[in-house]
Amino acid sequence: MKLKSLQNLFTAELKDLYSAERQLIKALPRMVKAASSEELRQRLTQDLDDARERLRRLDEVCERLGIRKRKKSKPMAGLIKQGKGLIRAKARPEVLDAALIAAAQRMKHYEIAGYGCARTHAHHLGDEQTSQLLQQTLNEQKEADLRLTQLAEQFINSRARTAQPQPAPSAAEEDRPKPSAPEPAESLA
Repeated sequence: MKLKSLQNLFTAELKDLYSAERQLIKALPRMVKAASSEELRQRLTQDLDDARERLRRLDEVCERLGIRKRKKSKPMAGLIKQGKGLIRAKARPEVLDAALIAAAQRMKHYEIAGYGCARTHAHHLGDEQTSQLLQQTLNEQKEADLRLTQLAEQFINSRARTAQPQPAPSAAEEDRPKPSAPEPAESLA
């Protein structure tokens, strides 16, 4: 898409946000499953429900404005890929919870920036209905980010800090042959 006008930019931003929300809806269940903290699972589940509502609103806006939603949000795809890598990292559960919050906040900050820009552009284009809807979403995103921060500061990060790391094997232990299973005893009968 060529960005010849503010309207073109606004349209591109809405497409990106729509894609970002769709990708997030697919990724959040994996994050919920990976979380060990009940508080974090609840927070991520609530964000999944909120993302579905945000997608519904964006769908309404795009339909009203005649915007076809076929663009993929590459930045959100990258953030989700990074989150998947954290889940596969075999971290201690308490540390993984802290990593999941960090990943969720990166995604949230990307959305906050996108909704803020789109809201401003809608306002400058004279579309106050869309501007107000995007402002509502922006406010909700900021509140969700704050709740993640509070969860991290009140519970998750302290649990991660006090989790006992597994001792790494020494170089000598890694080189030592592993004991084999004992041979079955012969029957005396």
